Amino acid sequence: MFELRLMCPADRVEPLSEALEVLEALSVSVEDADAQTDAEQALFGEPGMPAPKDGWQRSRVLALFAEQAQAQSALQLLRLQDFFVGCEALGIEHVPEQDWVRLTQSQFAPVEITPEFWIVPTWHEPPDAARVVIRLDPGLAFGTGTHPTTRMCLRWIARNEADVALSRVLDYGCGSGILAVGAAKFGASDIDAVDIDTGAVEATRLNAQANHVQLRAGLPELASGSYQTVLANILATPLTVLAPLLWSRVADGGHLVLAGILERQADELKAAYAPYCSLTVTEQEDGWILMTAKR
Repeated sequence: MFELRLMCPADRVEPLSEALEVLEALSVSVEDADAQTDAEQALFGEPGMPAPKDGWQRSRVLALFAEQAQAQSALQLLRLQDFFVGCEALGIEHVPEQDWVRLTQSQFAPVEITPEFWIVPTWHEPPDAARVVIRLDPGLAFGTGTHPTTRMCLRWIARNEADVALSRVLDYGCGSGILAVGAAKFGASDIDAVDIDTGAVEATRLNAQANHVQLRAGLPELASGSYQTVLANILATPLTVLAPLLWSRVADGGHLVLAGILERQADELKAAYAPYCSLTVTEQEDGWILMTAKR
């Protein structure tokens, strides 16, 4: 494998990346050229940081090719394009062949939710202390247990086991289905998991099968009636829009559990749900919060 390394300003990243894909690059990635320096820019709305910008001032664009000749030919063609003005070739480097499957697996270790509750990839043995285990491998759908929002939701499930075991549960925006599977692991037997992404629905079904639990997965229309536990780990904006719908699904005495919310968005969520309930911040981790309410 050979990696073509380029430097370019923010407004050239998109056309350059698209051109590299047309030129049959096996992969194209972009990184901050000023990372780990005083000029580093935070993007994507990390907790406590400024709002996202259009792009880094200077970006490194890395394109992987199977053959050195392909990388060299791609560079020659790029230099002829108008959009390459202001860009710079940093070189072509040989990338050693690796066992990519083993390398990827090594990056995902078991995740502790509580001392007795763990998420464990299939290529790992569960820790001796694990009483409850979710088997989950990294995939395309959101929710592998490594993100604080997922961990906080799962901890809520574990800490409210007595309520969850007797619950009819709705996992709204289920992603990988990890919250629905977690509810099943703690005794819930009547579970609906819904998402607008058909890929997420399929991932949820497969993860339920892999964990030997029963649930129903489908598009949002699957949800019906009321639920004692309504879980929604999405993002603040859709949670705000969905306020009346989600609260309408909470049964008398039931719980609403919301995640995907930054600390600075707490007041926004409280205001959106104020006509229906009083949200409380029940946990926070790495700039993210878990908000809950009881009907």
